[in-house]
Amino acid sequence: MSLSIAEAKIFGFPEYLPTILAQSRLKIWREIYEQNRHRVYSLAFWMTDNELTAEEVMIQAFSRAFAQSGQPTPDDIDSTLISEVRQYAPLGTLSLSCAPCDRVVAVRRNTRRVDLERAVIQLPATEKLMFLMHDVESYDHAHIARLLEMTEDQARAGVHQARLRLRELLAN
Repeated sequence: MSLSIAEAKIFGFPEYLPTILAQSRLKIWREIYEQNRHRVYSLAFWMTDNELTAEEVMIQAFSRAFAQSGQPTPDDIDSTLISEVRQYAPLGTLSLSCAPCDRVVAVRRNTRRVDLERAVIQLPATEKLMFLMHDVESYDHAHIARLLEMTEDQARAGVHQARLRLRELLAN
């Protein structure tokens, strides 16, 4: 007599338990992956500026996150993503030092998306990641600081400097 896995689950046969557990774990992993993949790919793409490399970074980040924890949190996944991105771009030091605004620059006009994308790509790696995490993905400064191992004030300054630089680039 052959039972389906669903029937075995009902009857509680121990020999089917590993299969059932494996399937439930795969379901959990799939849910975690689906909930985080767009954010992880997006950040990886912006940081590498290459679709294939971004896909590779995403796969490595998820592989490491799942290897380290059976049920990685978004924080765990972000940490592994940051460590993967560090292989492609130097992260951790702020390099922008834009002067304070002395006049209002009209950047709120109809800025083309392509111009904005080109400007974001020109930002230094750390400031670019901070800007994307804060203004695009809605991370708070404390979370960014924790991920990049810096103070919250440094995270605020980095996002601010990135915005100033973007305004300069878009105004030209």
